[in-house]
Amino acid sequence: MLGPVILAASRSDAMRRLVSAAPVTKPVVERFIAGETVDEVVPVVKHLTDGGLEVSLDVVGEDITTPERSTAARDAYLELIERLEGLGLGERAEMSVKLSLFGQALPGGHELALANVRPVVEAAARIGTTVTLDAEDHTTLDSMFAIHEELRKDFPETGCVIQAYLFRTEDDARRLAAAGSRVRIVKGAYKEPASVAYQDKAETDKAYVRILKILMEGEGYPMIGSHDPRLIAITQELARRAGRKLHEYEFQMLYGIRGEEQARLAAEGHRVRVYTAYGTDWYGYFMRRLAEKPANLLFFARSLITKN
Repeated sequence: MLGPVILAASRSDAMRRLVSAAPVTKPVVERFIAGETVDEVVPVVKHLTDGGLEVSLDVVGEDITTPERSTAARDAYLELIERLEGLGLGERAEMSVKLSLFGQALPGGHELALANVRPVVEAAARIGTTVTLDAEDHTTLDSMFAIHEELRKDFPETGCVIQAYLFRTEDDARRLAAAGSRVRIVKGAYKEPASVAYQDKAETDKAYVRILKILMEGEGYPMIGSHDPRLIAITQELARRAGRKLHEYEFQMLYGIRGEEQARLAAEGHRVRVYTAYGTDWYGYFMRRLAEKPANLLFFARSLITKN
């Protein structure tokens, strides 16, 4: 029951002011959001990559209500890419985008989102990197996968995300595990109905392993989005059985979560990419993460105590 309450709070200006002014908010935001501007996030990118890590950058903001705001979101990514070009990091710094930010939920949103994301993908390719399309709630996925397929005609390295808790995902994984594909697997955090998604954590974990096996045995490039030590160990074993070298898959973790584990895996030779969110709309991003999965309240509370 907490989810709808938190989601309503994410749209409340009064609650925004209250939460933003609370003393406990600032350290939480600074821990999980890498800054509000490109000038603030670039040093973070340099610090992470100098430490042997890679990054996937997300300009936060999802509640787009006008085509003008979707265009502004596109321009924010283009500004980011322009700044990344000067760092010369290539594929070590990619972008993650939510198509809702590019207007997917607006009237004519499929075409609008495709029109907005294409120049971002083109600009990323120009500096030697790529874009991954994030997965959102299940009602948006057919559109996301169709846009992904369209973009891959010209930019085959464009990635996408699949969510283990959805019943459809094993079939999606089989379709996507082809040569040249880049697929990030996550457990899934949106509040989905029992008709489309597993509601039990154990069932989700089992599905994650089944899907991971499909990806590892396929011909694409798996990207493992998890902080779970058990799933990380299973990933390493499945990769070994599939005969994959360390550069033929990667781990992905959130900025501010399990930093020591990120460094440990990178020191072992694994590719480790840090999902790094930034932007002025941190309030909406933060509250939506809690609304998607209220158990995150405890998770973030624990994170204030320990950084790993």
